Amino acid sequence: MLEIMRYAQGASRVEVELDGYLNYHFMTAAPQVDGTPRLMLEAGINVAAMVEAPDRRRRPVISLRSSPWKAGHVTNPWHDEFDLDHGHVRYYGDHKPTTIGLPGATAGNRALLDAWALHAATDPHERLQAPPLMIYRAITVNRGGRTLVKGHVEFCGSAIIERLEHVVQRDPESGRSFPNLVLDLAVIDLADTGDALDMRWIDDRRHPQLDAEQAARHAPAAWRRWIRDGRAAIPRVRRRVVSSRVRSAEDQRPAAGSAEADLLQRLYTHFEGRKHVFELLAARVTAQILGRSGTRYHDGWLTRPGGDGGVDFVGRLDVGTAANNLPLVVLGQAKCVAPSSSISPDQVARVVARLRRGWIGVFVTTGVFSRQAQVEVIDDQYPLVLIDGKTLAEQVLRMAAADHNGNLGALLSSIIGDYDVAITYRRPDEILLG
Repeated sequence: MLEIMRYAQGASRVEVELDGYLNYHFMTAAPQVDGTPRLMLEAGINVAAMVEAPDRRRRPVISLRSSPWKAGHVTNPWHDEFDLDHGHVRYYGDHKPTTIGLPGATAGNRALLDAWALHAATDPHERLQAPPLMIYRAITVNRGGRTLVKGHVEFCGSAIIERLEHVVQRDPESGRSFPNLVLDLAVIDLADTGDALDMRWIDDRRHPQLDAEQAARHAPAAWRRWIRDGRAAIPRVRRRVVSSRVRSAEDQRPAAGSAEADLLQRLYTHFEGRKHVFELLAARVTAQILGRSGTRYHDGWLTRPGGDGGVDFVGRLDVGTAANNLPLVVLGQAKCVAPSSSISPDQVARVVARLRRGWIGVFVTTGVFSRQAQVEVIDDQYPLVLIDGKTLAEQVLRMAAADHNGNLGALLSSIIGDYDVAITYRRPDEILLG
C-alpha cells in the first residue's frame, strides 16, 4: 500500500527498479504465461483481457488510475476522492461530453457495469468471479531537480464496488452536461499481510488453466471473507488506520495558492462582521456531508444570534429505512475564524455539553482543530463531527459548481438572502416532531 512506482509505457518487465523507483511493469508481470499482455495504466479505467478459464470466462482485474493534477476545482467538483485511511474511494467513470450514448457506451464504463453485477451478486459463486479493482493514483515527484507530474503512480490497494450510481456532470470548458457513472469503492484490509498485496492472486486470475476457486488461493483474507458473506462483510473487511483520526494542522488547511485556499480566505473576509450569517453556510455544508453518508438529512433552523448557548443550527439525521428508522437530533456550531486559527478543546467541549443521549454534534470552522481537541473527542468517544477549513472549502466549491454554475458570489448571495427566514425560536428536540 502507498508504494510509489515508476510507470513507463514500454519499460522492461524484468528490471526491478527504474529511475530509482520500483518498476510497475515488473511488479505486475505475469510470470507463469509467456506473452501475457501487460496490465497497462494508459487510461483511467484499464480493463484486462478476458481469460477462457476451465469453469467460465472471467475478467482477471480492472485497474483504475486517478490523476489528481487533472482534476478541476471551481467549475468541476467531480474529481475522484480518496480516503484510504478509512478504506473509501469515490471514483468517476470515463464518459465524456463528446461520448455518444448512455454511460455504458465506453469500454471502461461497460466493464465497470459488468463488474458491478458480480460485486453486487447475492450468490457466493458469482462473487467468486468478480474482478478485483486495483487502484492507482498519479503522484508528482521530484527527480533530478525536476518536478514531474507524469510517469509515477501510487498503489492504493484493491477494492470492492460498494455502490454504483448514475450522475450528471458538467464539462468545465464547454459548459455541456453529460451522464456518467460514479462508484463508491471499499478498499479492503490487508493488515494480516503487513498492508501488502500478494500479486500471485492477480497472476492466478490471469492463468487460463485455473478455475475461479484455484485462482483465489492467494486472495487476501478480507476478499475471501467478502466472497463468503457478501455485502454484510464490507464493514468488517474495509481498511482502517486507527491513528489517522488525529489530523495535523497542515492536513486541515488547503494547499497554499490552491483554489480552496483562496476560497477559504474569501469566506473569512466575506463573513467578517456578520459571522452569524456564516452559520447558514455551515448548516448547508453539514447537510451536504451528512446527506452523502447513506442516511437522510433534514434541514432544521438557525438559533437566534447571541442566545444560542453553544448551538448555532439544528438538523435531523434519519438512520435506517423509511419504515424502520432512528431520527437523531443534530446540533451544529459554526466558527468563522482566520484560516490560520486553531479551535481549542474548550470550544469543542461547549458543544458537547449541549448534547443529550442519542444526539450528535457538528462543529464547522474556517480554521483547524487543535490536536488536543481532536484527541479529547476520540478518547472520550464524543458523537461529534469535526469539519475543518479544508473540508469546508472543498464542499463550498462543489455547492457553487452544482447549484450556481461555479459562481461563488451567487452562492454567497443566496446564503445572505435566506438567512433571516432560517432563524427559528424553537427547542432542538422539536425537530423530532417534523
